Amino acid sequence: MANPAPVPSLPKSSFTIIFAVSMATAMGNTGLISILAPIGRSIGIPDFLVSGIFSLSALLWAFSSPFWARASDRRGRKPLMMVGLTGFLVSMTLCGLVVSAGLRHMAPPLVIFGFLLLARALFGLFGAASNPATQAYIAERTPMEKRTQAMASLAGAFGLGTVIGPFLAPLFVFPVIGLAGPLFAFALIALGVLVVVWRFLPDRKIDAQAKRQRWPVEIAASKARPMWRDPRIVPFLVYGFIVATCQTAQQQTLSFLIIDKTGETPIHAQPFIATAMMFGAVAGLLAQWGLIRMFEMTPRQLLRWGVGVAAAGNLIVAAAPGGHNGFYIVVAGYALSSLGFGFARPGFTAGASIAVDMNEQARAAGAIAAVNGVNVVLAPLFVLLYERFGPLPFLINATLMAGLLLYAFRNAALKNADPKPASREQATMATIEKSDEGGTA
Repeated sequence: MANPAPVPSLPKSSFTIIFAVSMATAMGNTGLISILAPIGRSIGIPDFLVSGIFSLSALLWAFSSPFWARASDRRGRKPLMMVGLTGFLVSMTLCGLVVSAGLRHMAPPLVIFGFLLLARALFGLFGAASNPATQAYIAERTPMEKRTQAMASLAGAFGLGTVIGPFLAPLFVFPVIGLAGPLFAFALIALGVLVVVWRFLPDRKIDAQAKRQRWPVEIAASKARPMWRDPRIVPFLVYGFIVATCQTAQQQTLSFLIIDKTGETPIHAQPFIATAMMFGAVAGLLAQWGLIRMFEMTPRQLLRWGVGVAAAGNLIVAAAPGGHNGFYIVVAGYALSSLGFGFARPGFTAGASIAVDMNEQARAAGAIAAVNGVNVVLAPLFVLLYERFGPLPFLINATLMAGLLLYAFRNAALKNADPKPASREQATMATIEKSDEGGTA
C-alpha cells in the first residue's frame, strides 16, 4: 500500500489570518449576545422573542453551510472567507441601524423585532461561508497527527473572541448611539479583517494528489452519501448538536438570569453580563490553549471530559441563590461549564475531521457548521422554560450532558476517536457495522 500523500505545512502568518477571521466573527456574535437582553428590555421586546432573533439566522446558517462548503471546493477557501466576512459586516451594520431606531422608539417594538430579525438573518445566509472554508483551509495544510491541536487552536479563536467581545461591548456604548454603538464597532473590525484577508492570505490551491489520503480501509460508497447521513461522522454530529444546544441555551438565558439575580436595570446589568461571559470565555481558552496542549488530549478524551465538566457547571448555576452573592455563584458555574464546552467542541470537530478523507474536509466542516447553527432554533424554548422556573434550563442541560457522557463511552465511533490511522480505521469500521445493525446514533 502506498504511503499517504504528504500534507503541506501551514505557515504561521496564514494561521494568524485564519485565526483573526474566526475571532472577529466570535467577537461580534458574543458581543451582540452580551447586549441583546438589555437591548430587548430597553426597547420592550419580549424575552423569548429576543432569543428568537438568532433562530432564523441559525436556520439559514444550517441550510447554507453545506452549499458554502461545496462552493469553497470549487471557488477556493479565500473567496468564501471574504463572502462570510462581508455578510457579517453588512448584517452587523444593519443591526446597529435597527437598534438605533428602536432605542429612539421610531417604531413599535414588534416592528423593530421584525427588522432586527431580517438584518441578523443576512449573517446566517452569507456569514456561514467563512466557517467551512477556514476549517478546510487548515485541515488541508495540517498533518493528521497535529490536527486536533490545530482545530483546538482555531476553536481558541472563538474563545478569545468571546473574551474580547463582551469586554469591548460596554466601551462602545456611547452617549449618542447607546447600545447600538458596539454593533457598529464590530462591523468596523470585520472590515479591517476583510482587508487583511484580501491582501495577505495566500490562496494557492492544494494539489488533488496532495489532498488525497489513502487509508488502509476506504469505503467508496460513503463518498456518495450526504455528510449528515455518513455513518463515519453521524455520531459526532449527534454529539455536537446536543453540546451546541446546551451551550447556546446557557448563553441565551445567562443575560436574563443575571439581570434578575442582580436586580439592576438592563443597561446597568450589562457590565455584570459582560463579566460573566468573560470568565466563561477565559475558562474556554484555558481548555483549548492550555489543558488540551499540556496533556496532549485526544478527541476521545475531550468528548468525555467535556460533557462531564459541563454537567457539573450547569448544576452549580441551577443551585445559585438570588442577590449579588448568587451572581458570583452563577459566574463560577458558567465558567466551569465553559471549560467543559471548551473541551467538547474541538473534540467533536477534530473527531469528525479525522473520520473522513482529506478531500472531504470541507463537506465535513459544512456539516459541523450546520450542527453549530441549527441548535439556536431551540433557544426561545429554553428562555420560555426559564420564565416558568429559573433553574429548569440548567437542570435540563446537566441531564443532557450526563446522557452524552454515557454516549461517549458506549458509541463505537466516539470510543475510537483518536488521531492515529489504526484507530481511525477502527472507528470507521465499527461505526459502519453499527449502522448496518440499525443503531448508528
